[in-house]
Amino acid sequence: MGDGLDHLAGEIRRDLKRINVPPESWTPDDGSTDYDVVVVGGGQMGLAASFALQRVGLTRHVVIDSAPRDMEGPWVTYARMKTLRSPNHLVGPAQDFPSITFRAYYEARFGDDAWKGFGKIPNEMWQSYLGFFRDALALPVENGARLAAVEQDGADLRLTVERGGEPSIVRTRHLVLATGRDGLGGPNVPSWVPAGDPRFQHSTEDVDFAALSGKIVVVVGNSASAFDNAAEALESGAGEVHMLMRRQSLPVFNRFKSMVNPGFTQGFPDLADEERLAFLNAGFETGIAPPHESVARIAHYQNFFLHTGTTVQAVETRGVAVGLDLGATHLIADKVILGTGFRVDLSARPELAALAGNVRLWGDTDLPAETVGSFERHPYLTGDFALTPRAPNSDWVRRIHAFNIGAMASLGLLSGDIPGVGDGAIRLGRGIAAALFHADRQLHLDGIKAYSEHEIAGDELAAAEQRAAALALQRAS
Repeated sequence: MGDGLDHLAGEIRRDLKRINVPPESWTPDDGSTDYDVVVVGGGQMGLAASFALQRVGLTRHVVIDSAPRDMEGPWVTYARMKTLRSPNHLVGPAQDFPSITFRAYYEARFGDDAWKGFGKIPNEMWQSYLGFFRDALALPVENGARLAAVEQDGADLRLTVERGGEPSIVRTRHLVLATGRDGLGGPNVPSWVPAGDPRFQHSTEDVDFAALSGKIVVVVGNSASAFDNAAEALESGAGEVHMLMRRQSLPVFNRFKSMVNPGFTQGFPDLADEERLAFLNAGFETGIAPPHESVARIAHYQNFFLHTGTTVQAVETRGVAVGLDLGATHLIADKVILGTGFRVDLSARPELAALAGNVRLWGDTDLPAETVGSFERHPYLTGDFALTPRAPNSDWVRRIHAFNIGAMASLGLLSGDIPGVGDGAIRLGRGIAAALFHADRQLHLDGIKAYSEHEIAGDELAAAEQRAAALALQRAS
């Protein structure tokens, strides 16, 4: 790691030892399950969750991720911005431990003075920091392991986990889906996109930008990822890049930035259902502006064209290119990149098929459809990110926690991005600890009654007791 990081890792371990983290494991283990908790996803959400579980003594847990080591999450795969969107002072997965923050990591590598004037964090550096975070805390992450199925197993959960294509069974009491933006659904692909056509790719896919040199590229959407993919195409020498957006003008501000404060973090989850959606709908009302840095990457290109108020009406195949009918005009393109974000839809995840129909959604509430809006398929969660059952015989889903973007309608900005991940992880860890204690309360009560570790032998004050008896006799006579 280097002398600076080695020193910091030692400091982190000393700090945690001083406050007894992790505390001694306290959950009973009768051999019927492999883990108390399995966390799916080894990116920043999964690592934050793992650390939070450590803090409450739930050390009998594992984090699995299908990606190779240091390739977890989007940062060095499909996140094509140059730097993170978030300011560098946000604490993120470090929760409330100063020595584990990104700033501590950066200063250990480059010195305290280097922090002055340092701007937003490069993607690759954030990925490296997450790797350091994982190692310094000795978090139990297993790469190359993919969740293939989840089913009820009595009061617990039965997972099918694939390693190298070989399935195995893992039994756990709780499951945390720390799966980022696509973990409860997948890429949002418009209905007009021809299935299986390689000329159409979502922004999360592995796009060969070098092959787009001299080509005509269409980017659909005006999200941050749409701008980043347009920039990659332009920087790779694309002949023309056309961006299509439905809005009549480009959004110029991001209302969600006004929600990044402790009041919103702590207070939002306790609001009434209608109030929660009112806040979120207000955030989305005017659209979300792409980051300044993303716009600046492409603003000077003369071969970039922004088409506002535009939707694709139909698609035509024209040899190696495709024709896009935009109503008032047509475009011929060699490549179409979909910067259309993600959708939340449990039925779209094969590994979560057993949950579909058993989980209460925001669309199942009594709120008007216009109030629920785009949150219709988001799961309706409890305060610790647990799914809630749609029917009495589905109570087992309460042991599954959606620590990902699907929690937005229920808990706000606690599990989608860097600003809220630390507070969200603390809430998650404490909630699971409480649930496990409540489930085992009779065992804990029996354990109290059976407790037999002597503080004293009981005869240390025998002489004093005898003196008291003698004194009592003397005074009685």
